[in-house]
Amino acid sequence: MTKERLITGKTQLLGVIGHPVEHSLSPVMHNAAIAHLGLDYVYLPFPIAPENLEIAIAGFAAIGVVGFNVTIPHKQAIMPLLSEITPLAQTIGAVNTVSRQNNKWVGTNTDIEGFIAPLQTTYKQDWSQKVAVILGNGGAARAVVAGCYQLGFAKIHVVGRNVQRLEEFGKSWSNSPINENLQVDQWEELSKLIPQANLLVNTTPIGMYPKVDELPLSGEEIANLPTGAIAYDLIYIPKPTQFLKQAQKQGAIAIDGLEMLVQQGVAALKIWLQPETVPVEVMRQALLNHLGLGK
Repeated sequence: MTKERLITGKTQLLGVIGHPVEHSLSPVMHNAAIAHLGLDYVYLPFPIAPENLEIAIAGFAAIGVVGFNVTIPHKQAIMPLLSEITPLAQTIGAVNTVSRQNNKWVGTNTDIEGFIAPLQTTYKQDWSQKVAVILGNGGAARAVVAGCYQLGFAKIHVVGRNVQRLEEFGKSWSNSPINENLQVDQWEELSKLIPQANLLVNTTPIGMYPKVDELPLSGEEIANLPTGAIAYDLIYIPKPTQFLKQAQKQGAIAIDGLEMLVQQGVAALKIWLQPETVPVEVMRQALLNHLGLGK
């Protein structure tokens, strides 16, 4: 039996801000880790409407919040309110993790680390001759592009349906070395790109609960994915998505978004608490149990 954790005047605050935020799984995972480490912290979800963001962050400083995660819709809006932003977060143009350092707010982005962790550990390979195809061109796609660049992919294709947004996405990297490896493509190009893909990533919300039967691309298109390619879906409910089920039928390796969620959380905890070791398995298992997928 783990003894009940008492929250006292000494308990330190961590959390996640978003709007809405009640669906966030971060409190489940982080509080499990904190309990396991025996630390006097608590991780809370804070619903903050966009118009209250600035006053809320000032309030966090006033009450001594140690750090917090940032989710939709604040990942970009928070940037002007921080004293310092890491080069990585600057490159992506989004912050998902903030910590209090020397009485200043410092923003970084652990989504990249979360995304590449399973590709670096479980499926280690030399990516320098490989091609990544990314579906979608929103905020999540930015972290994936930066992650693919960090892994050393020769070619990174981003495919989108909205031509104007796609062009803006492409232009936004023009001052970055990533630009040389990056190409934006319209959705019609997909049939040519999929047979070349060593990694196919879905960053769109298509296939997410409750629309679990939807696919970000057609079954015929998925059928052209090479055997042994990796299909990676940033969605984690349902587990697996239709996209990953279809890809596995083609002999692809499937990775879902749960591992990215765990690993970006691990990276954030390291920043806030600097523990000797982060209980990754405890965090993963807490999420699986919460989602009714526990072993």
